[in-house]
Amino acid sequence: MYWGEKVQHQHERTKTMHPITALAKKNFSNLGTNPYPGRGIVAGLDQSGEYLVQIYWIMGRSGNSRNRVFRADDDTGRLYTEAADASKVRDPSLIIYNAMLERTPHFIVSNGNQTDIVAEASAPLLLNVALGGAAYEPDEPNFTQRITAVSSLSKGRPYIQMSILRKSMLDDVYDRALFMYVPYPGFGRCITTYAGDGDPLPPFYGDPLLMPLSGGMKEIAHAYWAALNEENRVSLAVKFIETGNGRSDVYVINKYAQIG
Repeated sequence: MYWGEKVQHQHERTKTMHPITALAKKNFSNLGTNPYPGRGIVAGLDQSGEYLVQIYWIMGRSGNSRNRVFRADDDTGRLYTEAADASKVRDPSLIIYNAMLERTPHFIVSNGNQTDIVAEASAPLLLNVALGGAAYEPDEPNFTQRITAVSSLSKGRPYIQMSILRKSMLDDVYDRALFMYVPYPGFGRCITTYAGDGDPLPPFYGDPLLMPLSGGMKEIAHAYWAALNEENRVSLAVKFIETGNGRSDVYVINKYAQIG
């Protein structure tokens, strides 16, 4: 291909990318108008393509759900929840857990104890197999779905899997959805536990949503934090993982200060 053809090719590629960028921005805007998406995961690549990006946030309507902070272990890349005020915890079973764990070259993020299930599996890359024994949360009447993502560096190339486990509309059995992506720089895919507020809370349905990932780690963190409903947001974390060597860094925002 000589120079003139290359310029034309790049121009055509730019035109085809425009509606994708517009869709990502629209989805991000919709996130900002959703009063209660619940817990959410975004997994993708930063604009440079040099970092895998994972975003995880938690929200809460009840005092028990809001009584949380994120803590990060810089040495291991572990992100976990703790009570903001231990004296006010009523039921820790669904609110205290590891949210991010690393089994390099696999980096796991989820909204519950399935983080450990995947990390302890013999093959984290086979996400659907690793989650074979997991199901939705037993929090009737919401039956909150379990959402999980694994960002992997397979032979030095980034690869993302996302899983949703939800209660079936037909019975007490669960539906299982698995999505697999080769990420594109500057974009991520997003899944949330809920589609909005309600009683019971309506579950998220459909494919993971395309989302923008613009700027550095702190810039992305504050952009998503600002988009979340101010009353219901609790904590948010962004992890950057170097695609060259798997080294990671985590940035955390907590609404509440930990007591004690």
